[in-house]
Amino acid sequence: MIKKQMQGGDPAYRTSAGQHLLAAAEASTITALMTNPIWVVKTRIFATPKNDPQAYSGLWNSLTRIYKTEGIRGLYRGSLLALVGVSNGSIQFATYEELKRRRVEAKRKRFAAIGRQWQPEDEKLTNTEYILTSGGSKFVAIALTYPYQVVRARIQNAAPSEGLTIPKVIRNTYQKEGLRAFYKGLGTNAIRILPGTCTTFVVYENLVWLFRKAAVAKQKRESVKEHLA
Repeated sequence: MIKKQMQGGDPAYRTSAGQHLLAAAEASTITALMTNPIWVVKTRIFATPKNDPQAYSGLWNSLTRIYKTEGIRGLYRGSLLALVGVSNGSIQFATYEELKRRRVEAKRKRFAAIGRQWQPEDEKLTNTEYILTSGGSKFVAIALTYPYQVVRARIQNAAPSEGLTIPKVIRNTYQKEGLRAFYKGLGTNAIRILPGTCTTFVVYENLVWLFRKAAVAKQKRESVKEHLA
């Protein structure tokens, strides 16, 4: 929706890499603010043993308990880091759109080299190309922003009395565990996320082209009817 607004209603308008980054950042910011309480609950549930009397159980139970004991600020612990994490989605989508644009341009040059006329539907890439571009862009985003997730999880899991701040967590983690601690679980996280990301983008791109093809066919039918009338 944000991307369409930037295009000004013109589907032929090519948004720049900077515009892709801005659109992704806006969408990711809204998502981060809306979902932060859920991430806080998830962190608390996984961090407390089930046999612990103080263990968190269930989404609604945890939300109300945190709100009663820590207030609204408790539900938004780590929200600053969540906003920093907006860069994850921004980097991913901006990288994806740029990689996709380059693949289309390369395909266009190949067609020109053999004298083949370019058609609008030729802009569609293969599923393999969508998998590679979406997977590659997601991995780049994960690798660049993963440390913030480690810091955010430690802040969200800490009791308010500990008074943890972002600089304090970063300093303590680095001094006690070294640089590798900021990338703990990166490989596992990538393996867990990448298949879903690739599948989502492949399905999305194919649906977009399916709807676009249907819209063109409908437009042609209406044009024929008007001509016959």
